[in-house]
Amino acid sequence: QVQPVESGGGLVQPGGSLRLSCAASGSIFSISAMGWHRQAPGKQRELVASISSGGRSNYADSVKGRFTISRDNAKNTVYLQMNSLKPEDTAVYYCGIGASPTWGLVRYWGQGTQVTVSS
Repeated sequence: QVQPVESGGGLVQPGGSLRLSCAASGSIFSISAMGWHRQAPGKQRELVASISSGGRSNYADSVKGRFTISRDNAKNTVYLQMNSLKPEDTAVYYCGIGASPTWGLVRYWGQGTQVTVSS
């Protein structure tokens, strides 16, 4: 079973920070790209950030300069540090394990964690 498990979501005020974590078991973690998507009510799921097995990261324009994705292969964990949060960042955030070392097709999805940005 390689089900990713997200944690770290919650309620935060605008301008605040949260760090999401995604832990996954199995030997494929270190050779797979990882990514975070989000889905807000009534909207399509969108890619927020991804990181290749070699550590190269990419971000959606809407989060550049505010969010940072990182990975710790020794812990089989990927993180999403979210700073300067805005109400429009409110969504369910999903972690995905890619099917290759660079981000593309997703092999496994987590259950998601709710992030709510509100005063």
